[in-house]
Amino acid sequence: MAAGYDDFPYKLRHCVFEVTLACCFSCKYCGSKGGRARENELSLCECIGVASQLAELGLRRVSLIGGEVFMRPDWREITEAFTSRNIAVCIITNGYRMDDKTVSSLKRLKVESVAVSIDGPEDVHDAFRQKGSFKRALDTLKTLTDAGINTSVISALRADNAPRLQELYVTLKQYKIFAWQLQACSPMGNACQNGVDVNFDAAKVMKFVRNTAKDSRFFIGVADNIGYFTEDEGEIRGFHGLKFRGCSAGLSGIGIDSVGNVKGCESMYDDRFIEGNLRERTLIDIWTDPSSFRYNRHFDESLLTGGCSGCDHGGECAGGCRSYDYFTTGKLYENPLCPTGRKRINSEDQSQSGIQKM
Repeated sequence: MAAGYDDFPYKLRHCVFEVTLACCFSCKYCGSKGGRARENELSLCECIGVASQLAELGLRRVSLIGGEVFMRPDWREITEAFTSRNIAVCIITNGYRMDDKTVSSLKRLKVESVAVSIDGPEDVHDAFRQKGSFKRALDTLKTLTDAGINTSVISALRADNAPRLQELYVTLKQYKIFAWQLQACSPMGNACQNGVDVNFDAAKVMKFVRNTAKDSRFFIGVADNIGYFTEDEGEIRGFHGLKFRGCSAGLSGIGIDSVGNVKGCESMYDDRFIEGNLRERTLIDIWTDPSSFRYNRHFDESLLTGGCSGCDHGGECAGGCRSYDYFTTGKLYENPLCPTGRKRINSEDQSQSGIQKM
């Protein structure tokens, strides 16, 4: 453990590490605009250094993302840099490049789990990626689960696929996955550039989860950018009793991109959220800097705006997912997908525009 870190109030527990932006797709809704690798992406030696620094801060779990992780030739060495330091690894993939050699490597490296992105029924999935990609993703589910690898599915919800969750569920029931996560597609990157309609009825999605999960043999839950604090909280996040506890960016979670930029969350795809770069500063220096992650570390309820202002759950919820708030409303403490809306009497209108300067 890093010297002097024991007494620091914010302990790093999970990280999303974008190892490359290279991808075999350029999905119409991709928030990171994946496709080509960034110029001067971190070398293998630098990636191993990232793993070492994260381990020094007590990291427990890392999610490796792209682009497409398997597009990077040295993904095995990067993965081993984490697993050899007793950090659990989840790899998120589009499932298009899976083969026996990759599966063998995943087992040898003792990867904790693999999550496959599937958008919806075949016509929806292929329309946003390429023809044949849906069948390849399903083949990957079978290949991984047959090999005994813990496998889950992630679906990014938009106007076109949210109403068709039942159809996708019927398909997924045929596979031995352990979980299905539903998250809101954020209007950033390609989704914003292509004018993708990301609006959907969150209440209907939560109803679907509530009605379906109880009879499903795999976990079904919504991610942290859908919610919050309905009567079903504790049941709709995939695992019994799991409740939303506010945005974890910069509090217990961190995001690192493929050129070493550090943010509170890899979904905060805007340069203004970069707290530093690992080629210029150490991770512990960035993490423990009093000026870092102020939007969360200096939060108080007076910052809540819109329907979140005066909410009974404001102190705990803190306005929901910081990234989704920003890219949908232009504000950091106002969530458009909250179905709760319970107000304190005589609460003041705290509406503000733009990002709050802290």
